[in-house]
Amino acid sequence: MSKDGVDPPNGIPVLRPRLPSAEDLLPYLRRIDENRVYANWGPLVTELEVRLSREWGLEAPTTTVAASGTAALVGTILATAGPARHDRPYALMPALTFSATAVAAELCGYRPYLSDVDPEEWMLSAERVAEHPMLDHVGVVVPVGAFGRPVSQEPWLDLRRRTGVPVVIDASASFDRILDAPDRCLGRIPVVISLHATKTFGTGEGGCVVCTDGELLADVVRALNYGFSSRRESEAPSLNGKMSEYSAAVGLASLDRWPETIGALRDVAARYRAAFDGAAVPGRLVVSPEVSACYALLESTRGQASQVEETLRRSGIDYRHWYGDGLHRQPQFAGAPRDDLSTTEDLAPRLIGLPLAPDLADETIARVARALGSG
Repeated sequence: MSKDGVDPPNGIPVLRPRLPSAEDLLPYLRRIDENRVYANWGPLVTELEVRLSREWGLEAPTTTVAASGTAALVGTILATAGPARHDRPYALMPALTFSATAVAAELCGYRPYLSDVDPEEWMLSAERVAEHPMLDHVGVVVPVGAFGRPVSQEPWLDLRRRTGVPVVIDASASFDRILDAPDRCLGRIPVVISLHATKTFGTGEGGCVVCTDGELLADVVRALNYGFSSRRESEAPSLNGKMSEYSAAVGLASLDRWPETIGALRDVAARYRAAFDGAAVPGRLVVSPEVSACYALLESTRGQASQVEETLRRSGIDYRHWYGDGLHRQPQFAGAPRDDLSTTEDLAPRLIGLPLAPDLADETIARVARALGSG
């Protein structure tokens, strides 16, 4: 669908990712055929890690890739904090996040402990976490970059220095926002990024970990590869979380076209802002650069979310609550210990994901604005 294209006949989908074409992939696929290496940190995976490190403005090795964002998070928690211990059974995380954050912690043996977010930033506050009454029982803290918002390293480095509690940053959707401020977002605390097709930069399914602590990054690599280090023997808790050469081929082709991709997504954000400017929409448009360019959100007004959803359904416009109503509302995590979650309870139902694609048509955006404006 081009800027002047036609919407699908069954309505407007909430998200239509666009990964490299078969033609874009062909040179990399031919290299796989020639190399006959398909997995286990082959040449394309190694090249992708080097190129990603350079994108951050860092020297390799500072990035390692994984089969998925969740695998990357599991491997990083294992490498950074180890499996849960009897005296520190909890992984403290925001309730306002995607389920993968809690799933990864559980796979490492931790019980998610759900905390509330700052009402303006939508993220955990390091200062509040440092004073948390349960901190002596927390084995790892997992701050999350809500909707791709960048997480600064310094407050969490300070927390780690003051308390000794390991920290792993879940920056799942933050690829483009980290590129805007790598000096602030990257450092000695490992940062986990999803490379799923739904993100601004994707390999189809994949993830990566960025860390300037070379020893810790080596531990992450080991945790993603059966605990193998210099020999084929498991030496530490681990999983098989390696990225294949085929996913790396998609990643390399995606990097080749990155300027075009991010330019198109930022153009969509600008056109959304123009269409919503002055429209009587019951809420606030939240797009890049406030959040990652893979999101277009409506922060609906209090008491209007249900009406907004009904309007979108009636108009054939798909939408999402990308984080549901908070982790505590999901059956798997409903019994998790938690703080008062007043801010999450207020925010989650009001953050409504609107249609997005790198080639979203002007008429599609206008249709969304008209529907919401007519209520």
